[in-house]
Amino acid sequence: MAAFNATRQLVSRTIAVSFFLVIFATQAPEAGAGAREQAKRIHDRIAGVPPSAETLQEMEDLVRNGSAVAAAEIALEDPAFYDVTLKNFVAPWTNEAMSPFVPLNDYTATVIGIVRDNRDFREILYGNVLYKGHSSLGLTGYSNTDNRHYEELESSGESLSDPNVLVATTQSAENPELPGTATAGVMTTRAAAKAFFSAGTNRAMFRFTLLNHMCNDLEQVADVSLPPDRIRQDVSRSPGGDSRVFLNNCVGCHTGMDPMTQAFAYYDYEYDGDIETGRLIYNEVGETGSTSQVQNTRVMPKYHINGTTFEQGYLTPDDSWDNYWRSGANRRLGWDSGLPGSGSGAKSLGQEFAHSDAFAQCQVKKVFRNVCLRDPSDSNDRAAVNSMVSIFQTGHNLKDVFAESAAYCKGV
Repeated sequence: MAAFNATRQLVSRTIAVSFFLVIFATQAPEAGAGAREQAKRIHDRIAGVPPSAETLQEMEDLVRNGSAVAAAEIALEDPAFYDVTLKNFVAPWTNEAMSPFVPLNDYTATVIGIVRDNRDFREILYGNVLYKGHSSLGLTGYSNTDNRHYEELESSGESLSDPNVLVATTQSAENPELPGTATAGVMTTRAAAKAFFSAGTNRAMFRFTLLNHMCNDLEQVADVSLPPDRIRQDVSRSPGGDSRVFLNNCVGCHTGMDPMTQAFAYYDYEYDGDIETGRLIYNEVGETGSTSQVQNTRVMPKYHINGTTFEQGYLTPDDSWDNYWRSGANRRLGWDSGLPGSGSGAKSLGQEFAHSDAFAQCQVKKVFRNVCLRDPSDSNDRAAVNSMVSIFQTGHNLKDVFAESAAYCKGV
């Protein structure tokens, strides 16, 4: 019942906000909008609710004095920014259907907390960080086997903007399965594990991290020029009996993906019948996921399934990874020259992603679309986006991007 109520509450809020935004988006910008109209538009775009008379007046004065960004920063203080705008912004990242109609979970709550507390947003892909409800709220405790804690938090009516409601902790402190070195931001939250580590071959975690946080799907980064030496055994080299399909299509994605997906080799989401009661597991030193094919290895068995598809393919021995995309066409993603481009485990791979130019550009484009209700469409938009990318790369504070986007799209 708690899960049903939480979902119903989220759906109601989302439908209300979505209806408001659709109506708002269909209205053409007012010609010659004054400072008051611009201030109201800024607040509406950020919080999704009207400002109080006092707040509107304060924001209007700032807009009139040429301080639209400062006006936007006031709108960011509205609890609705965290409880509705951010929640709906993040929720699609937490599931393969990319639906906003999901209950609050540890992934969503952690991103909201990082934004609220002005933390380095890059931590979402490699930090040992988790946000949960404060113990004083009387909620069921955090669990690696269910989502009750977050559903109860959502049903409580308490605002996530309150630091006495949503509090920071670490994944390693809350989840006995994870040592600190194995934490990787939202990638190692229970919600992400349930969505992207369950079944499959852990390639889903790679693909959806790339899609949600680098704004590229596999087709957009396919490169057939790279060496195929790390492609696993489960990939046929002659799909349908035609090797050209592999050489001209399959290889384009797998040459980059498989060497990096190796970072997740020790992770799995384990459940027995009911995926809702499953848990994230991680093989530490001394623990094994042995198969008949590979003995005494920490690598999860899923990395060795369908090994006879192409027996000469790569046999995953550990969680070391290499970024082949630092060569070839995907150099355009702007990898950090201060990082080695290789490592072991999900944490170092998350850092590789989060320190790229593509990560910064992606966050700005997502916020711009969310606030301005459209994609950048002309030279002015693109110049504004480039400026916001520079601002984000300076402080790595996502609230700065929301404020800049709202100020830019306030109307004239």
